[in-house]
Amino acid sequence: MSTLMEDEIKRWTAKRKAALVMEIIQGKTTVAEASRSFDLPPSETEEWVDDAKKGMENALRAKPLEIKEQYERQLADLQSAYGEAMLELRARKKLASLLGNEDEK
Repeated sequence: MSTLMEDEIKRWTAKRKAALVMEIIQGKTTVAEASRSFDLPPSETEEWVDDAKKGMENALRAKPLEIKEQYERQLADLQSAYGEAMLELRARKKLASLLGNEDEK
């Protein structure tokens, strides 16, 4: 089997696993029903759900200072980009006015 084909299978498996875990978390199905439907051991399915919940908890535990620093960095970058854009806009207007004045002469 080619490496490309194996990667596609792995991606599909991961995508399907994520969809199945979401169905269990949302209450659309149970671990037992999912295990029977897909011929999986219940312990493995429960492990997937636990891993997903841990990942969600970690995402919710973000440190406020880190988020603030990230926000401030993004704001500084945006301000810098805005300042550069305004300078370029002024320069273009000045150039256009100078070129316009030369055409009138």
